[in-house]
Amino acid sequence: MKKLLITMSLLSTMAYVKAQQEMPLYPNEVPNYKSVPNTQRSETDKNGILRISEVSVPTLTLYSPPKGKSDGTSVIICPGGGYSILAASHEGSDVAKEFNKMGITAFVLKYRIPNDKAQIDKSIAPLQDAQQAIRVVRKDALKYGISPNKIGIMGFSAGGHLAASASTHFAKPVGENTDETNVRPDFSILVYPVISMKEFGHRGSIDQLIGKNPSSELIELYSNETQVTKETPPVFLVHAGDDMAVPVKNSLSYYEACQKNGVSANLIIYPKGGHGFGMNNKSTKEKWMDNVKNWMDSMGWL
Repeated sequence: MKKLLITMSLLSTMAYVKAQQEMPLYPNEVPNYKSVPNTQRSETDKNGILRISEVSVPTLTLYSPPKGKSDGTSVIICPGGGYSILAASHEGSDVAKEFNKMGITAFVLKYRIPNDKAQIDKSIAPLQDAQQAIRVVRKDALKYGISPNKIGIMGFSAGGHLAASASTHFAKPVGENTDETNVRPDFSILVYPVISMKEFGHRGSIDQLIGKNPSSELIELYSNETQVTKETPPVFLVHAGDDMAVPVKNSLSYYEACQKNGVSANLIIYPKGGHGFGMNNKSTKEKWMDNVKNWMDSMGWL
């Protein structure tokens, strides 16, 4: 009996490992790319957070729910890190596994870190990768057992800026691309997101993405509160009022823009929690992912 239980446990583990597949984001050459050595580094900090830096070769990692449990919905997850690193565990793989419990297929996007030495135009590199991720998931929806019309995007902090950019810039995909696949996500989930490139945005993210002395046009273009239209997908926002790194005004401005344009928006603001709490805001017993699940259910995605 003991041997049977061990065997079943091993088989279960093997099946789950198989469900986690990291794949190249682009089938051939990475676009908007300078020929430089791949210096990507991964390290775990004192808080147990996996930090990936110097990403120049983007990938997409699939996390599949247990066999027979998929409800057809999928979410592409963009970890945060100020456009300098990717907090790949508590804002990436851990979140993907939580979605799997809901029957949702998840994809963690390892997007390129903006870098003038590695990209021809660093300002569009992350958005290129997010839009390509949506293309890949939508085109191969049948292979992944998901619906091409139930594909969401989620982002934390600077990854929230990327997810918001994907939600507001889909009408004009960035970079050279002949593929006409629709890159509009069907919904977005933004967690303590950087929304604006203006004075209430996050200085580090701004400098990394558009430079220390950006033009007014570039500031406006990537200030996503100014880019919301009636076609922007529904959004769920989470923020803490005492966030000193990314002021809550970021989420408020996006929420207000959605309200003005008739876009369905749900906003949770915790009095405390600071920045970077991932799925667990220690200031409250409430789990905001439970609210996300209820919201997705009410919107017809579960």
